[in-house]
Amino acid sequence: MPKFRYMFTFPPVQMKEPIIYNLGHKFRIITNIRRAEVTEDHGWAILELEGEDADIEAGLDYLRSIGVQVSAMEGDVITG
Repeated sequence: MPKFRYMFTFPPVQMKEPIIYNLGHKFRIITNIRRAEVTEDHGWAILELEGEDADIEAGLDYLRSIGVQVSAMEGDVITG
């Protein structure tokens, strides 16, 4: 399965929610946190996502629907 890299920026109201866990659990996506910073009032994470294209798209749609900003990273597909 291909791997894609995204940056997620979390709104303050979502800071205490298990967003990354839910993404992997609800949508059959393997998540790999590459970098992250979380404080009381903001948070961001760069994740590699691995899964079927339809599952990843559904997961990204879910994140957007709850207010998470989703940005594809340069060189999305990671090989090897």
